[in-house]
Amino acid sequence: MSESIAENATRLWTPTGFSEDEWSHADSADALSGNGRFILPLQAFLDLDPAVRRSAKERLGVLLQPGDQLEKIADLLDQISLVALAFPAFSDGRSFSKGELLRSRYRFEGAVRATGQVLIDQLPHMLRLGFDEFEVSNPVLLKRLEEGRTGGLPLSYQPTVKPEAKGPKYSWRRVRAG
Repeated sequence: MSESIAENATRLWTPTGFSEDEWSHADSADALSGNGRFILPLQAFLDLDPAVRRSAKERLGVLLQPGDQLEKIADLLDQISLVALAFPAFSDGRSFSKGELLRSRYRFEGAVRATGQVLIDQLPHMLRLGFDEFEVSNPVLLKRLEEGRTGGLPLSYQPTVKPEAKGPKYSWRRVRAG
């Protein structure tokens, strides 16, 4: 294992590489009294006064667990800079759908972050769905990302939010960009 990968460390990765994370996870809206940018659980975000949500937009994010309904924030997306979607287990894919819906149906232009069990084989699909930030703690994925390897297959069969060129022979086959 690389010396730069600490045991159980979580690092922020974007398609441009690793960066310092400006956001902190907070359990309640009390965190907003301090400086910084905070990701609040859904209910803490919904309990905020609407005026506070609007004034704190640039430093306010919301965390949705797989069982949380995306529709609860659909009309409030203009008051959020970041939506973090939780992947508590690699086998729970409900947050994949939420990421795609944020981009395609709700046209959310803020950051969409994956947090939790982000694995190497899921990363290319997450990128295609519109995720643009990843809290990575998996040692295998950390190592591969440090080496500049994002993995994935060059062809896909599902259209996604990010348009891709059509592949050879079949109208539904897509060639992965980049």
